Amino acid sequence: MVSEAERQELSPTSTSYLAKRVTVKVRKHVSLNLNVRGLEQSATLAINEKCRELRAQGQKIYNLGLGQSPFPVPSPVVAELKRHAHEKDYLPVKGLPALREAVAQYHRSQDQVAAQGDFVIVGPGSKELMFLLQLVFYGEIIVPTPSWVSYVPQARIIGRDVQLIHTTFEDKWRVTPERLEAYFESEHDDLRPRILILSYPGNPDGRSYSADELKEIAQIASRFEVILLSDEIYGRLHHEGQHVSVARYYPEGTIISSGLSKWCGAGGWRLGTFTFPPDLDWLMEVIASVASETYTSVSAPIQYAAVRAFKGGSAIDRYLIRARAILNALGRRCARIVLEAGIRVHEPVGAFYLFLDFTPFAEHFAERGIKNSTTLCEVLLEETGVAILPGQAFNRPPWELTARMAYVDFDGPKTLAASEDLPLDKRPSDEFIENFCGNVIEAAIIIGDWVSSQSAKRIGRTRLGEVMDRGMGNLRSFTGESHLS
Repeated sequence: MVSEAERQELSPTSTSYLAKRVTVKVRKHVSLNLNVRGLEQSATLAINEKCRELRAQGQKIYNLGLGQSPFPVPSPVVAELKRHAHEKDYLPVKGLPALREAVAQYHRSQDQVAAQGDFVIVGPGSKELMFLLQLVFYGEIIVPTPSWVSYVPQARIIGRDVQLIHTTFEDKWRVTPERLEAYFESEHDDLRPRILILSYPGNPDGRSYSADELKEIAQIASRFEVILLSDEIYGRLHHEGQHVSVARYYPEGTIISSGLSKWCGAGGWRLGTFTFPPDLDWLMEVIASVASETYTSVSAPIQYAAVRAFKGGSAIDRYLIRARAILNALGRRCARIVLEAGIRVHEPVGAFYLFLDFTPFAEHFAERGIKNSTTLCEVLLEETGVAILPGQAFNRPPWELTARMAYVDFDGPKTLAASEDLPLDKRPSDEFIENFCGNVIEAAIIIGDWVSSQSAKRIGRTRLGEVMDRGMGNLRSFTGESHLS
């Protein structure tokens, strides 16, 4: 039998019961790992969910926030996935041997590097492989900014400090060899273990490095014995098909990161690859050991399909030529639109991003309380329905008025199919882009009109103030009051 006193104590309204509930809640809160307290969802995924919510409410939303390829997975790769849908067995932790060799051959032919299948590891997205690399490597992680949103949070989850090198608009958001050399020399420690992460074509800026720049960076990295993690996930989306890998000039110290997410349009398939040089096999082996205790192996059907993707062929080559041409024309068109509005931007050379710099409007924005990139993007979304990501998400200083625009909110399958009627060797016309990518063009125009309206509002207020000043001066003259000091 439960006594009356016990029954009262167990009542949800009793003081002791409430105290116990509060205690439990507090314990749950403080039991979080210190490294993840305050960690928020990835900005790119969060903005996508926000856009879905707003669209579900019936609002017209232009989602230029999520960097997902608009194009379908090439049909030969889809067919291969269907053929292997029955595959159910665990595959080797490093990946299907045929896939590892296909990836190595891909880099040998595309990048002119001496890649070997034995030094390739396959993971559930290059994102996971990057996390494991930062987990197992004991040393300094160096990230030029603006950078992909997850490099720094991954390091902080593990408890690592990240050294940021902020680039500038004048340097086209690329880290210069001179900056790198000065940074390494300032540390006065040539033996410190370090990894420098390079992303090109870049997310969030769509810029890349020339062969000469990569040669200089390679020489500096070799001199200071720095490992390069070369994030080339957008390599085959270089708009002119002219991607160059730094591994060509620093083969012994470069890890090439690639995958299916961007150039193959298969972000949801979650397959990424790391290609190591033989000198860094010790890193690959320990990553494989950790992988065996975490994700075990990548989905078998996806790996079999990926063999077809990395082997390529004429159909995939045509797919890439057309996808690059569309992105090239659309990126240039959007850049022209925002430039005409006074926003600072560099034309993209790869991927599908523009990194917008609203600095010329800083004074106008400040009058509205817009003093950082996060507020800028929040107000833009609220007032126009256009979603872009703040520069702060890409590790830029919070006060800097920059933002990433992903020009991918269009019907990729329809646009790609329509481009088959165009010559392979010609860029789509503005008319074609407006017809098939009109949503993105409209969003770019809206951004331009919005910033122009901020200037107009301020000019209007200034002119009104001048009129009022003149009116007060006339009034003071009329009443005999002097307005001279």
